[in-house]
Amino acid sequence: MRDEGLDSGVVLIGKAIDNSQVVRQVDPRASRDIGWLLLLVGVLVGGLVLYAWPALKIKQAGIAAEQSSRERERLLEENRKLRLEKAALENLRRVETIAVRDLGLAPPPPERSIVVETARPVAGAARVAGGKGTGAGEGALPPEGTTRERGPRPPVPSPGRGPERAEPN
Repeated sequence: MRDEGLDSGVVLIGKAIDNSQVVRQVDPRASRDIGWLLLLVGVLVGGLVLYAWPALKIKQAGIAAEQSSRERERLLEENRKLRLEKAALENLRRVETIAVRDLGLAPPPPERSIVVETARPVAGAARVAGGKGTGAGEGALPPEGTTRERGPRPPVPSPGRGPERAEPN
């Protein structure tokens, strides 16, 4: 073969070719190859989704469980603080001190004191002190409407009459 360069003196003249009338035929192999390529990409994306989706859900569930655990701990601590505050507020000595110091209340005289006892349910087979079973024995509570020490209870004022005040003697 001869190696011809630009100096060889051969001049090529191009002829204009009109390709507007040429119709390209669709190659069935190209369509098939694109179909296989799309199928392969779909399988790969599907596999990635099937792998990543459960992992994402597991991670989200772990985060939610951790947040729930932190919220539970916070609520338990708040519950503990509220129970302590309730116990402090229910302390009878504290209530009595506030009643005497801040409100100017005093304990009632003994003649104005009334002891009220309520009947507590006793289990069927339980034994009351000094008696057998749950019958009215020595240890049983007094009948409704009476007290042990003072006899019949005084009448309860009706709601419409207002507070009764003790008259000075």
